[in-house]
Amino acid sequence: MTDASPGVTLPVTTAEIERLLPHRYPFLLVDRVVEFEKDRRVLAYKNVSCNEPFFTGHFPGHPVMPGVLVVEALAQAGGVLTQLSRDPSELGKDTFYLVKVDNAKFSRMVVPGDRLELEVELKRRIRNMAQYVGIARVDGEQAACAEILCAAAR
Repeated sequence: MTDASPGVTLPVTTAEIERLLPHRYPFLLVDRVVEFEKDRRVLAYKNVSCNEPFFTGHFPGHPVMPGVLVVEALAQAGGVLTQLSRDPSELGKDTFYLVKVDNAKFSRMVVPGDRLELEVELKRRIRNMAQYVGIARVDGEQAACAEILCAAAR
């Protein structure tokens, strides 16, 4: 793929995502970014493996990715959007925290072997906060959606 914005080469890989977000295994829930529009939207993937640690207890014999982790994956994709849109000199100066989730809806279970597609749009930015609208899909079918508010703290 080609550059989506000056200084951003797609796809953005896990190594680059780890530079942008503080999350690490087993809580890093974004594997790759394949589309990016500065200050507007991002499309990322989470490959859901049968080896995910949460599957051992959710639910034995019928593994399902917890909905709260699907929403967290959307929030992390929003964080990647914000970080990729920033001036590189600003990276690492603050951390964004999930502070509010509105209108979350879950429409389909996410199970081992699925590729969770995370499409997140920046709805608005106010001072140290960013509001996103996210849709998680599997095979083009909506699995979840939510409005997410994140705030920065230095």
